[in-house]
Amino acid sequence: MDRYDTCRGMTLIELMVSMVLGLVIVGGATSAILANRQSYRTNEALSQLQESQRTAFELLARDVREAGINGCNSQGKIANVLQVPGAGANWWQAWVGTQGFEGGQAGGAVSIGTDVAARVAGTDSLVVQGVQGVGVSVDTHQPSSANIKLNATTTAIVDNDILMICDFDHAAIFQVSNYNSNNVTLGHNTGNSMSPGNCSKGLGYPTVCTTGGNDYAFGRNSQIMRFSVVNWYVGNNGRTEEGGRSLYRVRMGSGASFVTEEVVAGISNMQLTYREQGRPDFRDSTAVGNWANVNAVRIELTSQSADQRVSSDTTVNSGRLQRVFASIVTLRNRVP
Repeated sequence: MDRYDTCRGMTLIELMVSMVLGLVIVGGATSAILANRQSYRTNEALSQLQESQRTAFELLARDVREAGINGCNSQGKIANVLQVPGAGANWWQAWVGTQGFEGGQAGGAVSIGTDVAARVAGTDSLVVQGVQGVGVSVDTHQPSSANIKLNATTTAIVDNDILMICDFDHAAIFQVSNYNSNNVTLGHNTGNSMSPGNCSKGLGYPTVCTTGGNDYAFGRNSQIMRFSVVNWYVGNNGRTEEGGRSLYRVRMGSGASFVTEEVVAGISNMQLTYREQGRPDFRDSTAVGNWANVNAVRIELTSQSADQRVSSDTTVNSGRLQRVFASIVTLRNRVP
């Protein structure tokens, strides 16, 4: 027998069958890898949504819970001596504690539009007022000279700050006309050197907008804190590749300056309803009869993933994952 008879190669059919089987195996492995990758992207997007929601609810609920607080049990008696500008009060100036605006309703710190940090049409807006930080106690108050000496060695107070002073009779909102850090004394005089300024140096309740006003002396150990006002809304962040929307807030800083902050990216919608004392239901802002009676807010946030093509339906919102979460927040100082 010829020794070459035992050395046979593969036929063309055998080669083609081998190639087909190899392609099937490679295709199956590739499909498994792609499926695992897509599952990972979807789970990562879901984790992102949950993290965004937790952060948004925690920060937003913190402000809502403290709405209307003044540091003293003043029975809701608030004297506001801030000067009303000629064109009307600033959006933050009138004391309401909390106030909401519907998606198509103008109000708050920013207007509805398409610019970066502008409010998105159809999304609700919420203004929350109160006080921030740890209060400083009063040493002496001289209403005739509009001077308040503080019982502290140093404070973070600066000229033009909007402050709230309170005792167990009432609270008063005013602007600091001058602050002397050497003797830790502040003034609350009238004048045009600050904006909006004070219409009166009298801090008594009710407010009387004359120079002397309603005279009242806050006693020793009365509390002074910086007035807090925050406007929460959903705005355009300018990053269309990530969905283009974020949860924003505008807050009052030192010296009555305002800061616009992007708080949480990926929040595409916010809808709010409110419960008034004595009513069992939550209603839109347009149905609220008296904002001073609102004691709970239902917050509904819609979040979306930054990554595209991670949902089962890629035809909706470029395949971004979306979830809607809701939470009810009680205003602590308005419930028994």
